[in-house]
Parts: sequence; C-alpha cells; structure tokens
Amino acid sequence: MRDLTPGRLDISGEMTILKKVNAFKKILRNILLAPMLLVLLFEEWGWEPLARAFARLAKLPFWARLEGFITRLPPWVALLVFGVPVATLVPIKLLALYLFSQGYAALGLALVIAAKVTGTAIAARLFQLTQPALMRMAWFARIYTPWKAWKDRVLTQVRQSALWHAVRQIKARMKRLIRQVWARFKNRHLHT
Repeated sequence: MRDLTPGRLDISGEMTILKKVNAFKKILRNILLAPMLLVLLFEEWGWEPLARAFARLAKLPFWARLEGFITRLPPWVALLVFGVPVATLVPIKLLALYLFSQGYAALGLALVIAAKVTGTAIAARLFQLTQPALMRMAWFARIYTPWKAWKDRVLTQVRQSALWHAVRQIKARMKRLIRQVWARFKNRHLHT
C-alpha cells in the first residue's frame, strides 16, 4: 500500500521504470553494436591492412611518383581521383548480380569478393593520399570531421565489448594456426 503522507514521495515505481529503461537501452546498444562490429572488423581487417599492402607498391619508382603526384592534387581533382575508381566498381557488382541471376553463383561470388578486396585496397590507399586535399574543402571537412569523431566513439565502445575481445582472440588463434600450418607446409614441401 502506498504511503500518501504529505511530504513523502514513493519513487519505487519510477525506479522500476528507470531500471527497465536502462536495461532496454543496454540491450538496444548491444543489438546496434553487433552490425557496427562487422563494419569495424572489415575496417580493421580490410581497409587498413589493404591500404598498407597497397602502399608497399610505393617502393616502385613509378608508383612512388604517381602517389606523390596524387598528394599534390588540388581538392576537387583529389575528389575525382578518389571517387571515380570507387564508382567504377558499380558495373562490376552489376555484372556479378547478372552472373548470379544466370546461375553462375560461384563465379558471381568470386567476382564480388575480388571487386570488394581490390576496390577496398584502392579506395583505402587513395583516401590516405587524398585526405589532406579533401579536408581543404569546407563541405567535406564539415561532414568528415563529425563522422570521424562519431566513428572513433563507437570504435571505443565496440573495442570494450566482450564480443570484440572474443573475436580478437579468435583472430589471434587463427593467425597462430595459419603460421603453424604454413611452417609445416614449408618444412615438408619447400625444403626438399
């Protein structure tokens, strides 16, 4: 029975509602973090490593000169240099869809994967090269700066999650397993 004495507040109902709202927020945050985790996994295991791999091409003199040229481009040209290769992947993806529709699922999937890996490597490296010029465009900086801040906050949350730590452990185990298998393969087949 509620005490309705003047001056006394019964907040037990409000506390129960507040606990339910907080529990709902936590569940919703975890549900929303799961897809974000996939995006971030792609970025960590795709975007950055592919950009680093593509950057190794700069050891070649011609490629180094080309990258130097790209870094000196004016902002609008840099936007085209970054955007055009990314846009050219659309027809390749459409071709993959066509292959799927014609019953060539394996070929379509291989094309999508190859386009995604190649496109990501090119886009990531081009973004690294053109970002300083792109940031000189006020509209780009207005969009990119808050997006980057938001992404960094979400990354921090995701990297603190149990799911992230579990996936990182799986990744570390997979790397060890691949190194072990490769070492055995080398010992058996390459050192004859």
